[in-house]
Amino acid sequence: MGYRPLQANCDCRCLLLNRLTELTTQQCVVHLYMNFLAHAYLSFNNAEMMVGNMVSDFVKGKARYTFSPAIQNGIELHRRIDYFTDTHSATKRAMQVFKPRYRLYSAVFVDIVYDHFLANDPLQFTDASLYAFTQNVYEVLYRFSEQLPSRFLQVLPYMKTENWLYNYRQTAAMHKSFKGVVRRSNFLTEADVAFDLFMEHYTFLQSCYENLFADIKVYAQQQFQQLVT
Repeated sequence: MGYRPLQANCDCRCLLLNRLTELTTQQCVVHLYMNFLAHAYLSFNNAEMMVGNMVSDFVKGKARYTFSPAIQNGIELHRRIDYFTDTHSATKRAMQVFKPRYRLYSAVFVDIVYDHFLANDPLQFTDASLYAFTQNVYEVLYRFSEQLPSRFLQVLPYMKTENWLYNYRQTAAMHKSFKGVVRRSNFLTEADVAFDLFMEHYTFLQSCYENLFADIKVYAQQQFQQLVT
């Protein structure tokens, strides 16, 4: 399956990543917007695939070919997952919660929302298993630290110290993440409405996540097997 990004959502993600390059390390410590937890989880415990899946948004153009074949596969898996997510009917429904107010950035908020529901999904994690999983992710990333893109490497210590992946369970962390989107945006001025919309439509957004994840886990497993064989 060839990768073709959904252009509107891709443009929005690229705007935020370009903005990230203009910030100092201290400014970057606020939670990033990407759905790191989902991409880590959908790497199926393959270390190099996980690295590629985690850093894909920080790798542009031909730079992907500087990585090992396994990490390149992780980058490709990430992009296939993003395309599947962006074009899924559940995501389109979820985006409608944020779209009237935040337009293209609705996709970014939905990415964050999905990580929250994944972190709280009893079919995927217990509290203890989520914590153990996140610690393993950080261990893998540090093991491959010499191969990480510099922008990703700058924020990794904060990701681990504050345990972003685990703390997406908390609604307070969601508010911080939404604020981080706004802080790095050239077009948004507030995140409070996004958080209010998230809380107001919590049950609906959770149902969108459940509808998506039932499909994406199967799809990602198929793509994973295709890439590693």
